[in-house]
Amino acid sequence: MGELTRLAVLLSGRGSNLVALAEACARGEVPAEIALAISNHPAAPGLERARERGIPVTAIAAKGLTREEHEAGVAAAIVAAGAEWVCLAGYMRLLSPAFVARFPQRIVNIHPALLPSFPGLEAQRQAWAYGVKLSGCTVHLVDAGCDSGPVVLQRTVPVLDDDTPETLAARILEQEHIAYPAALRMLLTRAWRLDGRRVVFD
Repeated sequence: MGELTRLAVLLSGRGSNLVALAEACARGEVPAEIALAISNHPAAPGLERARERGIPVTAIAAKGLTREEHEAGVAAAIVAAGAEWVCLAGYMRLLSPAFVARFPQRIVNIHPALLPSFPGLEAQRQAWAYGVKLSGCTVHLVDAGCDSGPVVLQRTVPVLDDDTPETLAARILEQEHIAYPAALRMLLTRAWRLDGRRVVFD
């Protein structure tokens, strides 16, 4: 196998998708290594989960900084770590067009709904409240919009009559942990291109 692709993972919370990616990398399912975990919250539990796995971490708090200053710090940390791809894992900040342009078609996100339905915050609650019978998760390339980038992979989850937003979210999360590594493996190991906004694997 050739040299592993270096990833930077951006997170704001518990970091369960970081763990799923790290474990998939360790098993050899994804030909990559997580070079750095970055959070905008110094106390994010995900940073400790990264440390437990020997992943370098950095916290760059946004408080007191302009958006441009904060993103400049994040970008500098990514570059310093030698990361080629950026994986958003519960990162609760919308990235600016300028930041996205620094890593073109190399930023990936996972969203807990079947996009384009229910973008933004609390997607699971949105889906539950709307009364859909099917939800799931979407791995997509990040563009300058909110959860609007080209779709790489989706997995579905039925919405049960006795579901609550919390039980639905828990079942979607199980599928996120499968979908994110699978999508990243596809992007790193297969030839692909954008046809309009469609991700086409050759």
